[in-house]
Amino acid sequence: MDLTLRPTKLSGSVTVPPSKSAAHRAIISAALAEGRSRIAHVDLSSDIRATIGACRALGVLVQIDGGTLTIDGGRLKLTGEPIDCAESGSTLRFFIPIACVLDGEKTFTGRGRLLQRPVDSYLQIFDMQGLRYTRLPGASLPLTVSGALRPGEFHVDGRISSQFVTGLLFALPLLEGDSRVSVTGGFESRGYVDLTVDILRRFGIHITVEGDTFTIPGNQKYQPRDITVEGDYSQAAFFLVGGAISGGIRVKGLDVRSLQPDRAIVDVLRRMGADIAEENGALVSRPARLHGEVIDVSQCPDLVPPLAIAAAFAEGQTHITGAARLRIKESDRLHALAQNLSELGIRTDELPDGLIIHGGQPTGGTIDSFGDHRIAMAFSIAAAGASDPVKICGADCVDKSYPAFYQDFVTLGGEII
Repeated sequence: MDLTLRPTKLSGSVTVPPSKSAAHRAIISAALAEGRSRIAHVDLSSDIRATIGACRALGVLVQIDGGTLTIDGGRLKLTGEPIDCAESGSTLRFFIPIACVLDGEKTFTGRGRLLQRPVDSYLQIFDMQGLRYTRLPGASLPLTVSGALRPGEFHVDGRISSQFVTGLLFALPLLEGDSRVSVTGGFESRGYVDLTVDILRRFGIHITVEGDTFTIPGNQKYQPRDITVEGDYSQAAFFLVGGAISGGIRVKGLDVRSLQPDRAIVDVLRRMGADIAEENGALVSRPARLHGEVIDVSQCPDLVPPLAIAAAFAEGQTHITGAARLRIKESDRLHALAQNLSELGIRTDELPDGLIIHGGQPTGGTIDSFGDHRIAMAFSIAAAGASDPVKICGADCVDKSYPAFYQDFVTLGGEII
């Protein structure tokens, strides 16, 4: 689906959808708990549907009633059904070790860019523990694994993805012995692991954290819980940028004490000159003159697309660093951003691990979403402040994380031709 967006002033109030990161973790924890849990305020994006499907493939009963899931968890079993992770990297990397708690053969499938997204951190563990696996040459999926994980010492390179650490933290409490996970080589996106530990504790799992080392006692049991998922700072970021470059937007539904790493968007935009205030439980982003900054995104890589749009409208030069991992997301996001910003008349230098964006006034043009939800949403926000209409090719990819994005966009005054 292609959409052409007319320049317009975005203003008003929007309630952001629930956090995809928190929802993944709560749903999985409930699936591992022996008993019934209810997870409320869930947005059934394609990524969340992939996680629900993975739970069902392991024998978990999940009932859906609007935005509330009732999950009868525990007693995982291999059903013989492939674990289809669709295009969700979180689903894949979380469920590989969870399924490997069970002895036997399990197959993981997916599509799109997920077929190439790396899983080598797990394959190294399988090699060390003697688990057998097969996959197609040059691809990560389909992946078939035989055997079961054993407790012990695990070393994970934290520069690739924190999702590998989270996956192990889900699985290791279920093993018969104690384990330790040590993160080596740097620890990017550490905040996502902190979010995991917090949610696991809410489901009764004890983990000791000392620096970059996690000690996980075995023989633990997840306890069923009723959880309401908090609002998503990753999605709020687009509207906070929109408020700064357009007519002002009130963003509701966020927890100002959240552990979500993308909460950093507020501080980063303020450093760029944004006028963002907390008012009556909402964040209000008003029009402001933004200026360029040096921004290290190693702990919050998903913020790069909205930050790149803020930089496009800012005075001077913005240097985004620490973003090499964006090349292995749903698209090569650094390349996608550089190409599309250039299409809108914004000079952008593409670096191996970042971007240098020379701010100004974006023009109109045709944008390739590259099938990436965050690219489509970012340039939709840019379209509101551009000088001429912007065509977004493949805009329907927003379903991956925010199915109602364009409804909210129009509610705020966005115009789709």
